[in-house]
Amino acid sequence: MTYVVAEPCIKCKYTDCVAVCPVAAFREGKNFLVIDPDVCIDCDLCVPECPAEAIYSEDDLPEKWSEYTQLNAELSQKWPEITDQKEPLPTAEEFKGVEGKRDQLDESPGG
Repeated sequence: MTYVVAEPCIKCKYTDCVAVCPVAAFREGKNFLVIDPDVCIDCDLCVPECPAEAIYSEDDLPEKWSEYTQLNAELSQKWPEITDQKEPLPTAEEFKGVEGKRDQLDESPGG
């Protein structure tokens, strides 16, 4: 099992989760984070740190966001590692809790 970043992270990109990850499993896109399933050790430390409530264990991921398991796996191979906490996106508070943001995901690498 691994942890998965789901839709609530899009256009928020809080990085509180990155600061507590003991194995540097997070990867950064322009407006989204993902978890590298090959690096994640299933420690659960990131889940309570996410203000957008976007991180789920693979087993608990809501069905409506099931595609994010594969998306995290794919994008984690393309995006750079992020290990330091940064400011969230300027749109974070506006988009926190908003659903239906999948079409706004920018698959470009962040940094």
